Amino acid sequence: MDDKRIIELYQKRSEAAISETANKYGKYCYFIAYHILYSEEDSEECVNDTYLRAWEAIPPQCPEKLSTFLGKITRNLALNRYKYYLREKRGNGKAELVIDELNECIPASNNTEESVDEILLVELLNQFLYSLPKQKRIIFLRRYWYMSSIQEIAKDYGFSESKVKMILLRTRNKLKQVLEKEGIVL
Repeated sequence: MDDKRIIELYQKRSEAAISETANKYGKYCYFIAYHILYSEEDSEECVNDTYLRAWEAIPPQCPEKLSTFLGKITRNLALNRYKYYLREKRGNGKAELVIDELNECIPASNNTEESVDEILLVELLNQFLYSLPKQKRIIFLRRYWYMSSIQEIAKDYGFSESKVKMILLRTRNKLKQVLEKEGIVL
């Protein structure tokens, strides 16, 4: 079933929307959650929570791209659960490592003025990602959006781990230069 039809089911408040979403995007959402949490049970729970959040959000929202909408919900739920585990000292530190890698080139928002700059930052990030060659863009997103391990990325592309690390380092450095050139304070 296509996304437009699934969204129509949500708008009509048909329970079939949940089952169609699960059929089409269940594995995708699970992949996102699992690469943050590394727990089957927690990942499955995040995916189920994703369906509930989508049910609550549609309507009034009408996402243009359902996969992106669901992926963002899943990622946020998984990161929130990860933060909870980290606070409880039950986390395994993998997501924190990935986020720390980006800390040196993406500033954190600490006040209202910086929050306004986030809009510019999002636009710059999108432009930067589209300027990258497809393979480097996918590797960057696999690591920093889907939180795939270096080992998984290397295996999937037939690269050595050191090559993947070097691609990521160079891409982060390039991102840092772009942001500094645009006056984003790091």
